[in-house]
Formats: sequence, structure tokens, C-alpha cells
Amino acid sequence: MKSTTIAGLAREGGVGVETVRYYQRRGLLDTPERANTYGLGGGVRRYGDEDVRKLRFIRSAQAAGFTLEEISELITLDATDDRARALEIANERITALDAKIAELEAARTSLKRLAHHCSHTHEGPCPILTAFEH
Repeated sequence: MKSTTIAGLAREGGVGVETVRYYQRRGLLDTPERANTYGLGGGVRRYGDEDVRKLRFIRSAQAAGFTLEEISELITLDATDDRARALEIANERITALDAKIAELEAARTSLKRLAHHCSHTHEGPCPILTAFEH
């Protein structure tokens, strides 16, 4: 098992150090004890492979659209191997993503229609500009 500093953990996870600290404050990542410096004080916290794995999991789950609350629950479920609840959370996220996709597609359709009208009418204000006045 390798050992790294918080900066190394952040680098391997593709985030900043403050993001790691934020995840620690939210309880998503553990904050390890400072290494013993034999009475000199102020030892460095060391992170291992499991911390890197968990950080990458958090980032991947965020990219999939999960909230930090859902990610926290998924991390807990990982320890208990509760597949049924993990599947339920994933299906809820899929439903939410489908709704967001439908919303974005409707917005795209409306904007395409406005752009078409703008490019084909040459009198009066551009329909794109007047559409957002109300």
C-alpha cells in the first residue's frame, strides 16, 4: 500500500486540496491522524490506496449526476453490500436525468425555433431578444 500526502491524494483524484478537505468535512472521506513525529509536533497526514479509490468514486459518482448526499449513502452501502438500495438510488438518478434531458431538449427546440425565426425575419426586433423580455 502506498502512502501520500493530501496534495498527492488530490492530484491522483483530479481535484484540489480544498476539495479533499470539503469532502472530509462532509464525511465522505476520512481524515487520517497525523503521523507521529517523535515529539516534534505537526506531523503530516498520510493517505493510502483506499482513500484514492474513494475519492475517484466520489468524482465519478458526481459526474454521473449523484448528489453528495446520495454519494454518502452509496459509500455506506458499499460497506454493507446493499445492492437493492444502490439500485434504487441509481434508478432515482436515472429518472431525474431523464427529466433533465427532456427539459433541455424542450429548451433546445424552443431556441432552435427562435433562431430560425430570427434568421428568416428582417423586420422588427429579433425574436430571440423579445422572447426573454417577459
